[in-house]
Amino acid sequence: MKHFQNIFFIFGVSLLLYSCAGKGGQPGQSLPPAVPVTVATVTPTQATYFETFPATINALDQINLTSQVSGYVTGIYFKDGQQVKKGQLLYSIDAQIYQANYQQAVANLQVQEANLVKAQKDADRYNELEKQDAIAKQQVDYANAALEATKKQVAAAKASVSSLGASVSFTRIYAPFSGTIGISQVKKGTVVVAGQTILNTVSTDNPVAVDFTIDQKSIYHFTQLQQDKKVINDSVFTIAFGDDVYPVPGSISVMDRAVDPQTGTIKVRLTFPNEKGMLKPGMNTTVRVRNAAPANATIIPHIAISEQLGEFTVFVVGDSAVVHQQKVILGAGIGDSVIISEGVKPGDRVVVKGVQNMHDGTKVVITQ
Repeated sequence: MKHFQNIFFIFGVSLLLYSCAGKGGQPGQSLPPAVPVTVATVTPTQATYFETFPATINALDQINLTSQVSGYVTGIYFKDGQQVKKGQLLYSIDAQIYQANYQQAVANLQVQEANLVKAQKDADRYNELEKQDAIAKQQVDYANAALEATKKQVAAAKASVSSLGASVSFTRIYAPFSGTIGISQVKKGTVVVAGQTILNTVSTDNPVAVDFTIDQKSIYHFTQLQQDKKVINDSVFTIAFGDDVYPVPGSISVMDRAVDPQTGTIKVRLTFPNEKGMLKPGMNTTVRVRNAAPANATIIPHIAISEQLGEFTVFVVGDSAVVHQQKVILGAGIGDSVIISEGVKPGDRVVVKGVQNMHDGTKVVITQ
């Protein structure tokens, strides 16, 4: 009886092992089902794309007009927002007090000059008498000292005339350069304080500056663009306002003298023609820098890319429909795709749908 029990036990174990082997080839194990995925084929690209940078439009020259004398405004000689020429009269300040002080200084100068003539004659006469030993030495010294003092009084009077004459001229304010003047901050009769009250602002408007910052790693590339004479003709630099692209290209005017050590960036200034006055200082815009994809670059859909701890990877379908995870280096984005400068080659198939279920070695079944 015990012999028959052993036979049945061995038969049962054999049957169990056969059943397991039929399902997975190894006792107690079974292969997971293949994961359905959608793939895209990596293709080479010679695409042209744009790097974009936030920027601000500024005037190449801009100045706040202030008065160098105090008083009330007696005249405004322009229309708000109009074009003005260098040297054009813009404002006048009440000059009566300054004119009176100037005239008084001129009269004082004339008195001092008359005193100088008298002192000069006295000194000449006394020095001549001294030669004849006909006058005391002390009187000659007094005459010479009086002459020197009178000369200094004349010099001081001339300085006063010059200073008060400048004050008179400062009561009339002229355009320092040609450009556009803004809306006046004062009206006729407004009292202004010297050096404090801003009357208006004048700025140049053609061309205009467009300022933005770049990372220090891009300095070499932008220096090459600055030296390239074909940049304007090739429309490398353009600016946009939303979907509207300004129709005239610009060029690099200057790069700042040094990198900001705190941000690792450097300021770049572009200049753009503005003949129609469409660009105004203070406007925010986007600089578009046209670039070509690097040699041997490829392009894949952006959804194929996974990121973890700052590294970017894709899943490449290999032999026997098994995927392996591949690190890639990203370039610029172009629409829904991205340039891959390193990591994959043309013809590779990358997973674009089903990535969330992937790990290295996953078997897949391609549904499209």
